[in-house]
Amino acid sequence: MKIGFAVPVSGSWSTPENMKKVARRAEDLGYHELWTFQRLLHPAENPLAPAYRSVQDPTVVLSFLAGLTERIRLGVAVLNLPFYSPALLAKQLATLQIVSGGRLDAGFGLGWLPEEFIASGVLLERRGKRSEEAIELLRRFWTEDLVQHEGEFYEVPPVNQAPRPSTPPAILLGGAAPVALRRVGRLAEGWISSSRADLSKIDEQISIVKEAAGEAGRDPAALRFIVRGVTQPGRDAAGPLVGPYAKIREDVEMLAAKGVTEVFHDLNFNPEIGNPDADPRESMCRAEEALEELAPAS
Repeated sequence: MKIGFAVPVSGSWSTPENMKKVARRAEDLGYHELWTFQRLLHPAENPLAPAYRSVQDPTVVLSFLAGLTERIRLGVAVLNLPFYSPALLAKQLATLQIVSGGRLDAGFGLGWLPEEFIASGVLLERRGKRSEEAIELLRRFWTEDLVQHEGEFYEVPPVNQAPRPSTPPAILLGGAAPVALRRVGRLAEGWISSSRADLSKIDEQISIVKEAAGEAGRDPAALRFIVRGVTQPGRDAAGPLVGPYAKIREDVEMLAAKGVTEVFHDLNFNPEIGNPDADPRESMCRAEEALEELAPAS
């Protein structure tokens, strides 16, 4: 089991100084990866959870951290593909892969918030097919000398995009519906669970991904299964990754037994931390304690 940690990207604690402190300490402690997430907009008439009210851009944050770290991997969970031009996104992620020394894991989703689709000028309908076409183009921009494409959603004249990364970023996909899980098995290097996932049943979702991978002629054993841990140390409540640190570590072992290969602890989704109204000093104190207590065994 590989253990990661989410950097501050949501709420009052998501300052450059706090990002730097968490990233460098996580690298020193041997964490596998730093993670970010995306929320493009917060709708005025559709209030969301505190974690979504004020969110830094995930790829800009990872670019900042790429220059402050040396070994730890850098992941985004997830970018919503329908909001992007594949050519522009391919260029941005290729550059981040190059400047980070090949440490990027690119997690993608479909999006679900109607206001974000409207503001991005794309339709919510058929976003799954649109995203599959975008994934094909990303891989081609990263690996082919000449790209030409005419599809349902995108058209690319004969072009070259350089420089290309020597190793393309790993493509990971989110999603919880059976059709999304089967898409992971067909197309991606791994799956990332959502912040709302029922972790007690995650083995059932992993089985769907593996079955689809086998049907597509791919090796199910090579896939990564990554849990975004909505980790809440000390909270007096039921549920995985909530409570005393000893219990949280036991919960991580439980997830490993269910087939999870990686967990990252994400305090941004703790409403007492990833919140614009939270005390940022108190949030950082709690995060620094969690970093030490939940660090991977050496």
